[in-house]
Amino acid sequence: MNFTYFREIDDMSERPPPSDEDDWLLDDSQDENPETLAETQKTWKLLIVDDEKDVHTATCLALRDVRYKGQSLTFLSAFSGQEGLEVVKAHDDIALIMLDVVMESDDAGLQLARRIREELANSLTRIVLRTGQPGQAPEQDVILHYDINDYKTKTELTTQKLFTTTIASLRAYENLVSLEKNRQGLAKILESASDLYEIHSLREFASGVLRQVSALLDIAPEGILCVRAESESGAPSAEILAASGVYEHLAEVGTLAGEPKLAALFEQVFREKSRTLQHPYDMLYIPARNNHAFAVHFMPQQPLDAVECDLLDVFCQRISAAYDNLYLYQQLRSAQAATVVALADLAEFRDTDTGEHVLRVQKLTDAIVQEMRIRNHYPDLISREFMDRIGMASILHDIGKVATPDHILLKPGKLDPDERTIMELHASIGEQILAKSAKLVEGISYLSLGSEIAGGHHEHFDGTGYPLQLKGQSIPLSARIVQVVDVFDALLSKRPYKMPWSLEDTMHYIKGRAGSQFDPLVVDALVHLVDENRLPVKFS
Repeated sequence: MNFTYFREIDDMSERPPPSDEDDWLLDDSQDENPETLAETQKTWKLLIVDDEKDVHTATCLALRDVRYKGQSLTFLSAFSGQEGLEVVKAHDDIALIMLDVVMESDDAGLQLARRIREELANSLTRIVLRTGQPGQAPEQDVILHYDINDYKTKTELTTQKLFTTTIASLRAYENLVSLEKNRQGLAKILESASDLYEIHSLREFASGVLRQVSALLDIAPEGILCVRAESESGAPSAEILAASGVYEHLAEVGTLAGEPKLAALFEQVFREKSRTLQHPYDMLYIPARNNHAFAVHFMPQQPLDAVECDLLDVFCQRISAAYDNLYLYQQLRSAQAATVVALADLAEFRDTDTGEHVLRVQKLTDAIVQEMRIRNHYPDLISREFMDRIGMASILHDIGKVATPDHILLKPGKLDPDERTIMELHASIGEQILAKSAKLVEGISYLSLGSEIAGGHHEHFDGTGYPLQLKGQSIPLSARIVQVVDVFDALLSKRPYKMPWSLEDTMHYIKGRAGSQFDPLVVDALVHLVDENRLPVKFS
């Protein structure tokens, strides 16, 4: 049995503090701190709020040997309504309050019950009113108007009835706590699954799973997530995708060679395809698509209860679905990327003089859009989806050249006016080709951005470009970025009709046309990359 006193803070009576001679009835292990004991062994907290010391003594004596679900009682004590409120504020896990009605005022207990429910928003703790003056608080009125769970007169509370009331209250509290943990856990699962659905990288996904397990169980973010894939030979191979806390160093090592016990448990989980809870070596098993499976090791402070195990089962199902979504997303992106590369190869097949031009354009485009994001240029337009796709889409900027006749496309010298008119058609032709395909894909895609870029990367910021003489921000941002990149790379590269320019001359040309041919903010991003020597490609 554990017991602690909370001295009355409002000095409402002249009652002396408990003497040493009295304390033997209340605590048979004076040297044990109930707070420390509660940390090492789970107990049910019972708060006695009564201005009569004998009531505290008798209650503790009657219930001192009570155990429920293998847990004993820890007794907390307060001698007024105000003191009782402070105790409840300090302990948010009190299971049961034995509450007197008449203390410093005739309705002190009733007011405390109301403040616990309304002011502290505590609906879980069970409250049993005990009164020696039932006329002061008629039972029917109290039950109807106050959120209490039982009402007893002190004269009817025999030892057996006190035992029955206590066990019934603990059982009700346990059920309510389980329901609340389920509610909060399911809310966290739904929130975590939504977050993970937004992640498009496997390692980000793995780190996210570790964070969500920690949040779900309210434990320190310490754990390991491994993935295992069946190879063509059927031999399994495991890889550490994420590690946190005390295991963070393993993320760099990549193996569990230095942790033989953990390695054996991971192998067991993968082999048996089920979780193992061998506290403190708890592990989850998460099946996934494409012959993949995940195992997660985490470190709760105490063995998991039934509610937490059930929540983890639901969590694993949601994580499996989230990974399936990630896998399908990556497959879709790979298919789209393959299509884009095939189209770009088709365009370059006839225009071999451009060499690696489109690959440099892709890298430069990604670098510039990242720099613009850092500098907060066009924050409403540069979304995550835009950043993920514009680089790949940029390699389609000249796809319309597939319709340009060879004698014009491959001409080594300067084009005459008629030939130039035909050459300029490649912008609108490329836009039309890609726009038709883009309609088959909902939202932003490589094809939709590619269509914008193909049609607009020869427009000028001042409206003097082609094919539609668009001006300023009426030109799609994707096209304004690729226009700068395309010219920058073309000037620095050798072509049949020109030798490469120097970087100094190229930047002088581009900066001189900021605001007329080029978007000034795109030029600003390029200038910073050049000045800070952060270009992603090298020019000879």
